[in-house]
Amino acid sequence: MARLLFGTDGIRGLAGAYPLDPKTAHAVGAALGKLVAKSGQEQQVIIGMDTRESGSWLAAEVAGGLARQQVLSDFAGVTTTPGVAYLARTGPFAAGVMISASHNPYQDNGIKLIAHTGYKLPDEQEEQLESEIFALLRGGLTPASATLKVDEDLDHTYIDHLAGTLPGGLGGLRLVVDCANGSASFLAPELFERLGASVHRINCSPDGRNINLNSGSLHLDSLRKVVLAESADAGVAFDGDADRALFVSRSGRIIDGDAVLLLTARYLKDRGLLHGQTVVATVMSNLGLERALTAQGIKMLRTPVGDKYVLEEMLRTGATLGGEQSGHVIFHEYATTGDGMLTALRVFEVMRTAGTGLDELTADLKVYPQLLVNVRVKERKPLEDLPSVKAEIRAAEASFGDTGRVLVRFSGTEPLARVMVEGPDQERVENFANRIASQIRAELGAE
Repeated sequence: MARLLFGTDGIRGLAGAYPLDPKTAHAVGAALGKLVAKSGQEQQVIIGMDTRESGSWLAAEVAGGLARQQVLSDFAGVTTTPGVAYLARTGPFAAGVMISASHNPYQDNGIKLIAHTGYKLPDEQEEQLESEIFALLRGGLTPASATLKVDEDLDHTYIDHLAGTLPGGLGGLRLVVDCANGSASFLAPELFERLGASVHRINCSPDGRNINLNSGSLHLDSLRKVVLAESADAGVAFDGDADRALFVSRSGRIIDGDAVLLLTARYLKDRGLLHGQTVVATVMSNLGLERALTAQGIKMLRTPVGDKYVLEEMLRTGATLGGEQSGHVIFHEYATTGDGMLTALRVFEVMRTAGTGLDELTADLKVYPQLLVNVRVKERKPLEDLPSVKAEIRAAEASFGDTGRVLVRFSGTEPLARVMVEGPDQERVENFANRIASQIRAELGAE
């Protein structure tokens, strides 16, 4: 059944407008409360939020809906999405709610629902919730927000957990930390300093409207400049809800999720902790990563784009490590979701153990030129029905052999065909990407 409210990462939209208006947020809480009341689990839910100005009233409306079903709320205040997932799994909670729109601008917000397992709610439960939400709205629900008080013990419990994964500490490391004025703004510097690192903070002063604004994992220029100016050992940037992290090396080089997968996979393998000698990545991960892992005796499995698909494959195969180029990396030994601060600890652990920097640790990663072209289309047809497109794809594949890749897919949310070409030289990559895109325009009548 097609879901009307829930996307791949909860309910998301413009804060204050449907479906993130007070009435619908209240209905989400009431529907979740009804599900919890029937479950036989603890009648208590943890709620967290990022730093958007709309977070407090959305959290209060969800809590008001829960209270309608006699389900209590424990409020973590500003915290991270993986923090809510950890606490939902380990605390006395039937579920978790995170108010966040991740890397989106401050005007947006979202409601993410997390099961007691620490994983996102299964599709069938989201479908049940949607039916209940719409029934409540049709019934003329009157929203009534709850009064929430921050339980500071929740964040302390989460930070204690993260610190406990690195007993050797981070003494001697000089770090620059960019928190995107988001969820990690206070937690990440506290964690790294507690473990002995020297921390230079940037973009750690949220005002409700500056989350992700020219900062964090989507805007690495300022982090790179400060790392070079400070001669720091490394820089790390988080996104708004801190479920992903990207890095900058001492020399100023960007260390993306692919590079993180390589250096942590090798470290885990050497210690017998890489289950099945396997890493899960997506179709967008660079061919260079696959080559570098193969050289280390590590197999790489590819999934469609999205951390949901990475996690599904990890659970299916028992893999302990998986992630995306974007910096969303899952260390399943410690977490049920991507966790930017946990990823940073694992990367810094490898640096401390090896006694060297990110440049040296990723020197064997040859990044192949990669070009993504988005083509706006009027309709979608199977590629098998587009002979001229198929011919160009075959020509590209024949030219590259096993030294390149061609991926053509339709967007799941927009009227776009996405053409990704990767190969050993930029000129051929651009040539074939543009030729394939041109044929798609011709065949599908692009606007």
